[in-house]
Amino acid sequence: MRNTLAKLRAPHVILLLIAAILVARLADMALFPLMDTTEARYGEMARKMALLGDWITPWADDGVPFWGKPPLSFWITALSFRLFGVSEFTARLPHFLCALLIGAMVWDLARRQYGARAALLSASVLTGSALFLVSSGAVMTDTALVLGTTAAMYGFWLALNDPSPTLRQRGAWVFFIGVAIGLLAKGPLTLVLAGLPLFIWVTLTRKWKETFRNLPWILGTLFVAALVLPWYILAEQKTPGFLDYFIIGEHWSRFMVPGWKGDLYGTAHRYPPGTIWLFSLLALLPWSISLFVGAWQSRGETQPDEKPADASWTRYLLLWALLPLIFFTAARNIIWTYALPSLPAAALLLGGWMAQRSQKSEIWAIAGLSIVFCLTAGAGVGLALFPNLLERSTAKSVAQAYMRYKYEPDQPLFFVTHRPFSAGFYTLDHARLVSAMGDIAANLASPGGYLAVPASLMAKFVKPDDLEIEYDLGRFGEYELLHVHRMKAPHDGEHTPIALAY
Repeated sequence: MRNTLAKLRAPHVILLLIAAILVARLADMALFPLMDTTEARYGEMARKMALLGDWITPWADDGVPFWGKPPLSFWITALSFRLFGVSEFTARLPHFLCALLIGAMVWDLARRQYGARAALLSASVLTGSALFLVSSGAVMTDTALVLGTTAAMYGFWLALNDPSPTLRQRGAWVFFIGVAIGLLAKGPLTLVLAGLPLFIWVTLTRKWKETFRNLPWILGTLFVAALVLPWYILAEQKTPGFLDYFIIGEHWSRFMVPGWKGDLYGTAHRYPPGTIWLFSLLALLPWSISLFVGAWQSRGETQPDEKPADASWTRYLLLWALLPLIFFTAARNIIWTYALPSLPAAALLLGGWMAQRSQKSEIWAIAGLSIVFCLTAGAGVGLALFPNLLERSTAKSVAQAYMRYKYEPDQPLFFVTHRPFSAGFYTLDHARLVSAMGDIAANLASPGGYLAVPASLMAKFVKPDDLEIEYDLGRFGEYELLHVHRMKAPHDGEHTPIALAY
């Protein structure tokens, strides 16, 4: 009797934990500053897009177009700014909603193929996966990409396998919508991440006839082209050179050239081949650890009342989960978010396995989700109690101090040799970059301006002769904030260089 009651209560506990994790993640989205480099850069680009009303070209800096990614993630963030105002929470909200849509498709596929129990367990795995949880509330392009690839895989399966003609037709259009989303979120890579698994699966299962019969390829392709091509054409016309850099540089050189030097917006990463598999294990934490333990403890157990997994469905999920990782195996210039497109399929595989394999699956789901909730909520509480924890990852403190003290609108905030992207976001683009201290005076208007000096370098700070420090406003985060203005009579009419190393 006690075991029966525990089993009846477990799904409610799991649902409660999933809801608690989502609420904690929403709170973290409001508490955490936009962190350099990715979040702050993309947040500032979306803020400029919303401010300028330029929906064609994302701008990395004044006069510098951003050719690294298509605009969908910037569009949804900029739209959120327009609707709800500019803040960390509104920057992250659209990406959180993308994650909810991904989770809904995973839930629905698991429910259709395995049953309600597997749907709950699959949702648990996805919600609690480290990479998915981090990405769901972060300003980046990857969540929009995975929304596209997941929609394509979800819609394709329904189009070929759902018993309802109406749902098969809807699934076909969801497939094409997913392709369009992916092409506008990340580009042609979508055709590899979704197209390659589908091509191999159709070939292995010999479902070419159903594929051509159930999907409106001509109308669907025209539909995708109508949604996608106008932006690509307008982007190239507005900033010539975009297509060459984006197609060749971002889709070939980035992955095939170790330490690629052509990256215009960052530094190429150089990892050993096969690193993507390590990233995938990290992405699945804590499940990549707890499920091994669960598999050992539940060996020999079965759950015969659950729907058995269809062989073609299992093959579909394996191709969906593994082929993106195989594709990136030889690549050295990667980051851990490249494992994200595999996570929905991994969640479906693990959720189905848990439902069919072990009678203790709910216990392991509750244990894993409890760990994730404690970490998620603990991160927010820790930041609330110790707001300086992330100071090294953002210039929010000095930027906000500058905005409080700024007396005149034409008094910029100067950073020497390195300006964090977060400084631009939190100062509403009043942060300026100069290559050397001697260049500050030449860029100052008569009221003066502000200078952010890394606190660790204040001991080496030597004031240029043509610059006067009017106030030292104190330390804010990792920076000392100074109010400066030009000297009326510089010594010998020349700038004296400063011995300050960045």
